Amino acid sequence: MKNTGKILFSLLVLGLFLITGCGKTSTPTESSNKEVSTVVVKTEFGDVEINKNPEKVVVFDMGSLDTINALGKSDKVVAVPNQSLPEYLKDDFSNVDSAGGIKEPDMEKINAIQPDLIIISGRQEDFREELEKIAPTIYLGVDASNIWESTKNNINALANIFGEEEKADKEITALETRINETKEKASALNQKALVTLVNEGAISAYGKGSRFGIVHDVFGFKAADENIEASTHGQQVSYEYILETNPDILFVIDRTKVVGGDETNNNISKNELVAQTNAAKNDKIISLASDVWYLAGGGIESTGLMLDDVQAAFK
Repeated sequence: MKNTGKILFSLLVLGLFLITGCGKTSTPTESSNKEVSTVVVKTEFGDVEINKNPEKVVVFDMGSLDTINALGKSDKVVAVPNQSLPEYLKDDFSNVDSAGGIKEPDMEKINAIQPDLIIISGRQEDFREELEKIAPTIYLGVDASNIWESTKNNINALANIFGEEEKADKEITALETRINETKEKASALNQKALVTLVNEGAISAYGKGSRFGIVHDVFGFKAADENIEASTHGQQVSYEYILETNPDILFVIDRTKVVGGDETNNNISKNELVAQTNAAKNDKIISLASDVWYLAGGGIESTGLMLDDVQAAFK
């Protein structure tokens, strides 16, 4: 009996030990929690800390959307202003949820989505502070005074967010090769170019350091007018100005093809004054893809498409 009592006592002690031990291994949650990696993105409105590899991203900036797509992360985009997508991005994003208009985000919809990251352009700047209350919000604008460097910075920032640095390096290297080739050809061509935007018959000219200054500052085309005022909306000009400037190459962006409107007077090449320019005589009035140039500057693919467009000047 004494042995039986000792055995029962030993079993009781062992049982209590096992129960206590099991309890200790099941209660802690700290060991199973992985620390979330973050990245700090520098923007003109200050540094923004973002969790790496966000799962739900709302994108208003078409250049950033372009780059995210080129980096193979389109599946992370959950909402865009899909009524304002450039043609070349429609196949990938037209079925994504709508985030509202290009100039007026649907705040209620975005709040319901609860995204991990929101990427805006200058068109949504008035809503930035409200969007920041929903999720980390970044504005990756392109600096017109340093277009290619700021474009590379933006590509690298997105690559860092999504962990695609190696792919971004390859894309940048490929673009720089093409840019250098274009510069060489533009220099050898030795012809002066003028970049214009037409909107319902009104014409604006863009020179170095401007919104479309990439033609001169990055691609290397000589400017037909060195004194064009650098501004977001360009310098308003007339047909007489185009004749007086007499460019050898005339690049034309038709805004109404993007936003709609009366295109009746938008065909610059048919104007009798423009017909007297070197550009018209040399058949070098070149239409640029309006949706790319007006909506999606600063992206990986859009930069390549812009290079494709200006190549027409070498034919």
